[in-house]
Formats: sequence, structure tokens, C-alpha cells
Amino acid sequence: MLKILGRISSINVRKVLWCCDELGLAYEREDWGAGFRSAQSAEYLQWNPNGQIPVLLDGDFVLWESNSILRYLANAHGGEALYPQEAQARARVDQWLDWQASELNPAWSYAYLALVKQQPPEPDPQRLAEGVTAWNGRVAVLEAHLTQHGPYVAGATFSLADIVLGLSLHRWRSTPMERIAAPAIEAYLDRLATHPAWACYASDATP
Repeated sequence: MLKILGRISSINVRKVLWCCDELGLAYEREDWGAGFRSAQSAEYLQWNPNGQIPVLLDGDFVLWESNSILRYLANAHGGEALYPQEAQARARVDQWLDWQASELNPAWSYAYLALVKQQPPEPDPQRLAEGVTAWNGRVAVLEAHLTQHGPYVAGATFSLADIVLGLSLHRWRSTPMERIAAPAIEAYLDRLATHPAWACYASDATP
């Protein structure tokens, strides 16, 4: 059976769990990370030398990096509907998976930690304002894309890209800050909420 190492409060762990639910995969999950067994321990570092969660164990196969785990699960377990085989369709999904990791995530890092986690407890006002602006700027890119190319991020059907971006947009919408108007994103999140996994992994308790 698949084993997923990481606490469920982690957005990256929730990506993987949602993917498993969409694919109908059974798995075991163990709590690792802040508040649980340390991801910096020697035991954990043998699986992921970066000390980050999640890690996927599939028999003796070990994989880290959450978006890579999503791709693997879809490839290994008949997930063509989520991660198409056709080259251009797959490239569109990959484009948004990579954008989420390389463009969207860095934009929200300071603002989210300051406003939700209170880290640091007294944030620098300029850095916070810049962080909110950058976060809204990346969301504006996605708003424009969905307005023109929806209903889903990579086209007409739900894909792996919607798992990662749906959770990221839920975090944006749940963070107490000034946000841009984004009607296309609101409609998009309503579509994602029709998936049973949404209630599990994008609830108000899990920003």
C-alpha cells in the first residue's frame, strides 16, 4: 500500500491526498513535520535529504516533491484523465504545475507567514505590502487566464493543475488581507467545490 509521510495541515500533503482520492487509491498516512515527528531527524532525512514534507513510499520506491508525486501517481495508476498522455495537453498541465511552484508560491510566502502564522510576530510593513501586492499580481494572471480559457486551468476538464492551484487559491482567499476582485476565480473555486475532496482538503480549518 502507498504510504504518505506528512501532517495533513500541510498544503503540499493535501495536494497528494486529494490526488489519491481522485484516483481512488488506498494509502496510509503518517504524521511528520511541525508538531509531530521531526522531518529533520536522521530517520526522515534518509527519505528526503531536504527535510521537507511530503514523501511518498510505494514499496521500496521513495519520492519527494509534491508536484512530482502527483505526476507519478497519475502515471502509475491510470490517471490519464488528470494528466493526459497527448503531448500538448500534458504540457499545459505541466505548465501550470510548474507555475504554481515557481511563480505563485514564492509570491505568497512572506504575506501568508506574516498574516496567518504570525512569523515574524511583527512583520516589516514594507515587505508585507510588497508581498500582498505580489500575491495579488500572480492571482491576477490566473484570473485573466480563466476568464479567457476556463473553465479549468489547463482546458475543458479537471486536471492535476486544478488540485494544486485550487488549494493555493483557497489559501489566498482565506488569508486576512486586501484581495483583488476575481469573479472568474470565484466561479472556478465553486466548480472545484463540487469534488468531494474539496471539503476534506480546502476547508476553512486548512488554509
